[in-house]
Amino acid sequence: MVTSVQFSPNIVSSGASKLPVKAAASRLLDSAPVASLPEDIPLDALKVICPSDLGKETSSSSEDEADVVTKANGAAASKVDSDTLVLGKNFHDFCLTITEPEFDDDVTGEKDAYMAGVLARYRKTLVERTKYHLGYPYNLDFDYGALSQLQHFSINNLGDPFIESNYGVHSRQFEVGVLDWFARLWDLEKDEYWGYITNCGTEGNLHGILVGREVFPNGILYASKDSHYSVFKAARMYRMDVVKVDTLLSGEIDCADLKRKLEENADKPAILNVNIGTTVKGAVDDLDLVLKTLGDSGFTEDRFYIHCDGALFGLMMPFVKKAPKVTFKKPIGSVSVSGHKFVGCPMPCGVQITRMEHINVLSKNVEYLASRDATIMGSRNGHAPIFLWYTLNRKGYRGFQKETQRCLRNAHYLKECLRAAGFGVMLNELSSTVVFERPQEEAFVLKWQLACQGKIAHAVVMPSVTVDKLDKFVAELIKSRQSCFPDGKVVAPCIVEDVGPENCACDEHKNVHASAEAQSFQY
Repeated sequence: MVTSVQFSPNIVSSGASKLPVKAAASRLLDSAPVASLPEDIPLDALKVICPSDLGKETSSSSEDEADVVTKANGAAASKVDSDTLVLGKNFHDFCLTITEPEFDDDVTGEKDAYMAGVLARYRKTLVERTKYHLGYPYNLDFDYGALSQLQHFSINNLGDPFIESNYGVHSRQFEVGVLDWFARLWDLEKDEYWGYITNCGTEGNLHGILVGREVFPNGILYASKDSHYSVFKAARMYRMDVVKVDTLLSGEIDCADLKRKLEENADKPAILNVNIGTTVKGAVDDLDLVLKTLGDSGFTEDRFYIHCDGALFGLMMPFVKKAPKVTFKKPIGSVSVSGHKFVGCPMPCGVQITRMEHINVLSKNVEYLASRDATIMGSRNGHAPIFLWYTLNRKGYRGFQKETQRCLRNAHYLKECLRAAGFGVMLNELSSTVVFERPQEEAFVLKWQLACQGKIAHAVVMPSVTVDKLDKFVAELIKSRQSCFPDGKVVAPCIVEDVGPENCACDEHKNVHASAEAQSFQY
């Protein structure tokens, strides 16, 4: 089973150690059905992301976008020279090489023409791949044309957002406006919070957990096993003791197990990561129950620190009726969200908010900047705050409320379509992440860019995901599944351990699944 396929850059990693390339190519390029999950890294993973002939001239400027991707795929496949891909090495066969300009290039302009052609083809590839983007939580519905006039400036918000440094080309006024907006959302007054716009959601988690560690240097980090990998990365970076807590079937933290583990370490302060939407199942930890569990385990407010990882749903939850409220009126220490997910910023970024009383443990004077700094990074993207400020002004609270409702409604629509088609499927009540049985054709997984874990995959319904797109996805998924069973006898895999009997469509649990389906339609 393929456990991961990553490019960072041109690095291929997987759970296996040697992967037969010819077998993978044959499997994907042959039209024969695939009866089981492939053991190989599919070549499409390399072909789609790094098409090797992006730099070549085209025969026609009007060729179809899909043809560009198809030709790139074919060219990449034809360049495979070895029988195996050995992991633990960097592969440079699928990159765009940088070459030195010719001595007369200023006159001929050949290099500029070449690069223009590469970028034009790359744009066509992006357009094509964006059509089939469903497995990762990115809102692709945005238009920032009005901000193109600012791309000529090197805008850097280095240092503290609230203290101007010697570097004058910054966007702090936009950054502080964005931070004030989020502070109001989470019930903190201007003089009660500190925060900054991060380079990604992971940085928000790294910062929140670092603040917790500085407040309680001997504290133990508690996080559910379904927490984002960046939480455990933070524990390794800061050399913290970390305790993984079991989860319920929904992916929510198991507070009974949390209580047991808190009591086992009652002599040390607790630093907790609370998920406002887990990575795979979109589960929301019950903050109120976590706080009660801390109290029942003998932890008073001066002996714990809570960081809330709200990468995706942290901005959706305030607009969901009956959702547990994330607010600084409760004894939490920090909240972080991503700006490139639900908000729809074209570059990775995020927002981190913490209490003013905590930040002094991190903040240091930096004479070189004529400022103070308590951030993780030094230089920070000064364009990101402007993009966030722009979209927050355009949409406002009411705009995000409408988008949240549409996402949840469309997620329920997708769940019902999959259930009606006989797929095992689960959707948490407060989530737009639809979990279903992993497609058996890896080529289908790659086409729709699905995120998979074991026997399950998920689709994240974002504001840019329309009903038409969902209909196309379901139709192609049904066709893909049928191709794996030439005799017409479709056998649904058992995913009961991941989604429970009422959401599993295998032969053993299909009666429970059918009962749940009937109740759903009755509702």
